[in-house]
Amino acid sequence: MRLYLGTRRTKSLKSCNRWGKRVTMWGGRGGRERERERERKRERERERERERERERERERERERERKRERERERERERERERERERDREREREIERERERERERERERERERDREREREREREREKERERERERERERERERERGREVERERERERVRGRECVCEREREIERERDRERERERERERERERERKREREIEREREREREREIEREREIERERERERERERERERERER
Repeated sequence: MRLYLGTRRTKSLKSCNRWGKRVTMWGGRGGRERERERERKRERERERERERERERERERERERERKRERERERERERERERERERDREREREIERERERERERERERERERDREREREREREREKERERERERERERERERERGREVERERERERVRGRECVCEREREIERERDRERERERERERERERERKREREIEREREREREREIEREREIERERERERERERERERERER
């Protein structure tokens, strides 16, 4: 034991400082409390560091979420672009179909023109045939006239009475022939009437076909309008 100045008690060298004050591993009186305070401060600092680390982790998680959201948004945008491309492709296909339909309509119109031309040609051929028939009839009439003239000449030789009877018979024959000709003409007229009726029916059928085509086109236009409306709705 050693005695130090300023102290009333003896202390061991291990437990006293140079002035004889009692010291401990915690720094003397109140050292334990200060050490506990420092430990609490360190603990609070560690807690704040853990909180900061948690905050950084939350920030990283938010950044990852933002990144995932951006990726989802890009994917949605790509999907919208694909949808728009599909819409455009559908529109192009509709346009191609309309063009094919127009081409078919033009082909049908050309076919109708050809049919009308064939019909006119048939009508002209019939007219030519009627003209040939009339010419044959005139030729027969001329031949009958010549035959009458020859018969008259023979009758003048045979005698006046026989000539008169023959004239009357020839006249009756002419009457019958004229009646037959009128009947043929009436038959031809009925045939022309039937032809005109057929032509009118064909024309009505063409009108109905054109009307059906127009209705189809109007329906397509309404469908395109609905499609554009859906596109605007998707855009909104």
